[in-house]
Amino acid sequence: MIRVAFVCWGNICRSTLSESVFTYKVKELGLEDQFVIDSFATSTEEIGNPPHRGTVNKLREVGIPLVPHRAKQISFADYNDFDYFIGMDEINIKYLHRMLHGDPDGKVYKFLSFAGSDRDIADPWYTGNFDVTYDDVMEGCRGFLMYLRENGEI
Repeated sequence: MIRVAFVCWGNICRSTLSESVFTYKVKELGLEDQFVIDSFATSTEEIGNPPHRGTVNKLREVGIPLVPHRAKQISFADYNDFDYFIGMDEINIKYLHRMLHGDPDGKVYKFLSFAGSDRDIADPWYTGNFDVTYDDVMEGCRGFLMYLRENGEI
């Protein structure tokens, strides 16, 4: 099993969008039995809240099912449960390193690094633009799947 945790600040926009999109892409490839996919927040601000309406609307628009989810904060107790902690931006990578005790096993990655980019996933909480965020997430998902193939994990 490949265990993947997508992480952003509140766990209602980018990480939940990523969780739903990646789950959909994995199912399209017939690989769903090889993955555990979840998402988390680095903050406590949105704990218990459902995905943002912009996330829900964008997924509906593109025909991707929403993975039911309530925001939850990541902790070091989650560290052994996942192989990949995929952060959406530089600040959340910084927080992940702190919260995961320096990432001793090298499991923290910036999402678009899999696509050969150092860019952050656009944050629609501030921009209101879920289209750009969706495009970024798709780019990250394609890159991550290619990375997994190239490394013989799928």
